[in-house]
Amino acid sequence: MQARILIIEDVKEMAELIRLYLEKEGVAATLCETAEEALVEFARERFDLVVLDINLPGMDGFEFLQRLRKTSSVPVMIVSARDADEDMILGLGIGADEFVTKPFSPKVLVARVRAMLRRTTDLKASPNSIRFGEFLLDIDGYLLKRGGEKVPLSTKEFEVLAYLASHAGKALAPDTIYSDVWRNQFGDVTAVAVYVQRLRRKIEKDPTSPVLIETVHGMGYRFNAEAIHA
Repeated sequence: MQARILIIEDVKEMAELIRLYLEKEGVAATLCETAEEALVEFARERFDLVVLDINLPGMDGFEFLQRLRKTSSVPVMIVSARDADEDMILGLGIGADEFVTKPFSPKVLVARVRAMLRRTTDLKASPNSIRFGEFLLDIDGYLLKRGGEKVPLSTKEFEVLAYLASHAGKALAPDTIYSDVWRNQFGDVTAVAVYVQRLRRKIEKDPTSPVLIETVHGMGYRFNAEAIHA
């Protein structure tokens, strides 16, 4: 099935350039110039990935992402000229899966989009589940449940949690996690800490004293193997 991507970008030339390169790779792209228009489009159609600019007329990209995450875990790639660490941390903190700064090579952007789509497909193709504590991590369904209730996770949150849980008992360095989950050896490894903190807020009884995702001082993180149910 052809992948469908929603591009939210108010600079028409930029949006058309991204769409041109994506369509050359067989990816269908829909363009929206405003976040308000994109919310309407998203409610009407199914998309596999969202490419999102931050600086938009009206509602900005951050507010759009916050609204989107209330109802969807679709992968989101922020593409922005704003390259401050604070913007990147905020974007990742509220649910973005990737943050790409402008200017960028269209070919590189398409490669990143392909990688994101491939990760989602690969993870969905693995029909298994992991039980820990009161949670069920459904790999096949791409969701986390607590006592039958769905716990909202972004795509990247799910992928980080699935990776840690599938390597329960092993101490994993942040660069190892980043390389395997993001499949990128030259990005911002601090994103791992951002996602671990977000996950702890959602699955730990006390995020300040985590028992599921443990910190291994001087090494990285370890998922508590004793929490895994056979």
